[in-house]
Amino acid sequence: MLTFEFTVEHALTGIRIDSFLAKHLRNYNTWRLQRFVAAGGVTINNSRAEQTDRVFSGQRVTVKLIEPPDKLLEPDAIAVPVVYQDPWLMVINKPAGLICHPVGMNQDQTLANALQYQLDQQTSCKGLLRPGIVHRLDKQTSGAMVVALTHAAHAELSSSFEASRVSKSYLALVEGRVAEENGTMNWPIGRAPTGRHVLMSCLADARSPRPSRTQYSVLKRFVNYTLVLATPRTGRNHQIRVHFARLGHPLVGDEFYMANGKFHPFYETFEENRQVETGLPIKRHALHAYRLNFAHPITNLWMSFCASLPDDFGKTLKVLSEKDS
Repeated sequence: MLTFEFTVEHALTGIRIDSFLAKHLRNYNTWRLQRFVAAGGVTINNSRAEQTDRVFSGQRVTVKLIEPPDKLLEPDAIAVPVVYQDPWLMVINKPAGLICHPVGMNQDQTLANALQYQLDQQTSCKGLLRPGIVHRLDKQTSGAMVVALTHAAHAELSSSFEASRVSKSYLALVEGRVAEENGTMNWPIGRAPTGRHVLMSCLADARSPRPSRTQYSVLKRFVNYTLVLATPRTGRNHQIRVHFARLGHPLVGDEFYMANGKFHPFYETFEENRQVETGLPIKRHALHAYRLNFAHPITNLWMSFCASLPDDFGKTLKVLSEKDS
């Protein structure tokens, strides 16, 4: 039997004891936590808690975990490089080919399942920690992501992303030679009016377009390609991919977006795990979340992390450099 003690945060003051516990013990359902309270396994400031009790800022809540977690993600032993970890969060270098959350028929082999496996190796009981994914990368995009390990960290990081207090920069390899050394793309992005996939568009017929801004700088030009550093200032779906396609320089290996707002002719029948033939080592869209900057959700210290390039991206740049030499 494990015992945990929590201090009630200001943001949770006034909520019921079972709801408070559910915030911190995310792999337990509320009904099971109510049983813990009824069995006398929960105290508030050393006094036995009742099911109708509410908690207030600064109080100490102690809970005895008399049963194992019941809302478990299926752990999958998939290697996910960890760039940084502390008691509140971890920064990882997401591999390409993983969707972030279980959805529909995909209830395993996701990033969340892989992270659950890693966290289970760090605790004495499976499911005591549950990865809190506060932002996403497309399935075939690799790179830096921050994952919350506690309720307080999850709430604060979510707020930072919603308020655009987070800075992200991506490495993208695009088709053709981008003319300007630096630029800003301001085309509004909305949902494309066709397709079974969720496709986005900068064209006039896009549905519910929203202001979108991406800044970029050229890092290196090859004969028929350009490596750019792109920094999205808004958070639209597929933003970097859509903006560069609209500019006339779609990402190498993009499965959907072609130059000038067009879609690949096979997008309607595109299969999720299908490789894209690029003539280069990389067989997916060439986008990597290289840098991630944010304020630590607990200490408020500004933190900056870089995620190393995956092998397929690195080999592609090496091949292009050798061809140019």
